[in-house]
Amino acid sequence: MKNFIEEVTWRGMLHDVMPGTEEHLMEQMRVAYVGIDPTADSLHIGHLVGVMLLKHFQIAGHKPLALVGGATGMIGDPSGKSNERNLLDEPTLRHNQEAIQKQLSRFLDFTSEAPNAAELVNNYDWMKEISFLDFIRDIGKHLTVNYMMAKDSVKKRLSSDAAEGMSFTEFTYQLVQGYDFLHLYKAKNCTLQMGGSDQWGNITTGTELVRRKEAGKAYALTCPLITKADGTKFGKSEGGNIWLDPARTSAYKFYQYWLNTSDADAEKYIKIFTFLSKEVIEALVIEHHEAPHLRVLQKRLAEEVTIMAHSKLDLENAIKASTILFGNATAADLKALDEATFLDVFDGVPQAEIAKEEVAAGIEIIAVLNEKTGFFKSNGEARRALIANSISVNREKVKEDFQLSSNDLINNQFVLLQSGKKNYFVIRVV
Repeated sequence: MKNFIEEVTWRGMLHDVMPGTEEHLMEQMRVAYVGIDPTADSLHIGHLVGVMLLKHFQIAGHKPLALVGGATGMIGDPSGKSNERNLLDEPTLRHNQEAIQKQLSRFLDFTSEAPNAAELVNNYDWMKEISFLDFIRDIGKHLTVNYMMAKDSVKKRLSSDAAEGMSFTEFTYQLVQGYDFLHLYKAKNCTLQMGGSDQWGNITTGTELVRRKEAGKAYALTCPLITKADGTKFGKSEGGNIWLDPARTSAYKFYQYWLNTSDADAEKYIKIFTFLSKEVIEALVIEHHEAPHLRVLQKRLAEEVTIMAHSKLDLENAIKASTILFGNATAADLKALDEATFLDVFDGVPQAEIAKEEVAAGIEIIAVLNEKTGFFKSNGEARRALIANSISVNREKVKEDFQLSSNDLINNQFVLLQSGKKNYFVIRVV
């Protein structure tokens, strides 16, 4: 067996671990699980730490279980504070589960004949048959209210929201999660649960339930909650979550998120979100410190994570799209972009619409720059920019005699105007 604890420790992925866990894992192949919220049909990068833990666990020779919280997904967020955790019906949960497994299969081996092949499980499958009376008789009696009240998660909730209070559903959430661990301990011989550091109380409730009900030994491990050096929330952009589904977050935007990581964060994230070896990472850190302006850490981080979550082709296209704004891209490069990527690249750039019939008839460039778009305030200003050779259409310089036509359309609907190096304007032809 490879030493899983040693691996996640040097990568900065270990927050708390129950005594004896390392020795337990070194004895033979073990089974561990991480819980995943199924309230969307895509994972986002906030899920990636747990997924990486499962993958390192599998690489070390152990069997990972990804638990989709279908039962808890049907409860929603009991505090009412999260818009993302809405009440879901069973067909939606099943759809989300299938989509999540497809994404997880990019990271975990579900299909091999190896004894440590990953499995996806859904707690709704075992919770749906249990009645309330059965649950409080068979599970609730094993844990005292005193034990549950002593959890930090409960104490913080009661003290911070004293006026609002804490619902019964919230309070018993740790029992439901504890029962998941007990069920997997009995059904799958699962002896370890992993999660974020905020889950320590819920995880140890499971280990206690295993001890009291089965006289068994189970273990807990948590990783730190990922933060950004500037204090803003990891995994969020102006548009919300950074998703793994390209329909929600394009590969270009995904790549850009990692590429724009700060130096301090890149040094931390490259250990957590890649499978690069310690030696390779240490060499990259030294290279980065010698020439920070080259951003070698950010580039390698963005490359590794984009290939892992998407594909090598998606990475190549994302890099090409990046050169549109920051490199020596040509009209051919522009026309190679699909519509979604084009709009992502020029997100926030001013736009105007021109009728397709007008473009088909041909429009003089001065009219395009002024009256048709408002890119320039007057014909005179547009003419001076043209004389100064600072106007480009689709990255190619144009003169005063240029006419915009249908041949200039990108994806049969866009034209990119540029004045100087950094002033862009998008024409949408409708």
